[in-house]
Amino acid sequence: MTRLFLLLIACLSATGGRAQTGAARPAAATSTTASPYSKSKFAYKIIPAPGGTWCYDIYADGRMVIHQPSVPGLPGTTGFRNKESAEKVALLVMDKLRKGGMPPTIAIAEMKKLGAL
Repeated sequence: MTRLFLLLIACLSATGGRAQTGAARPAAATSTTASPYSKSKFAYKIIPAPGGTWCYDIYADGRMVIHQPSVPGLPGTTGFRNKESAEKVALLVMDKLRKGGMPPTIAIAEMKKLGAL
């Protein structure tokens, strides 16, 4: 029992007595430095997805840079319920690309705020 206690004290002193706080880790960093797309001309195309749903492709200077065949951040392969919802999210993604957000992640809360979900 004494050995176990001494071992515990040795471990705590080696770590400085710090315990894990369980604090949430920040999401993966999104770089907002100079965007390679800041001066690009963007376009999008609404594409059909499984189950009569819709998604999008994003083009920069005529070159496809994003093919989004399902709703981002949600499991499964279905898309948005209508073309308008897919268009709202595609426009948000293009805006993030222009501003240098790489990757241009889209949160579920953002899609809800747009009325896309």
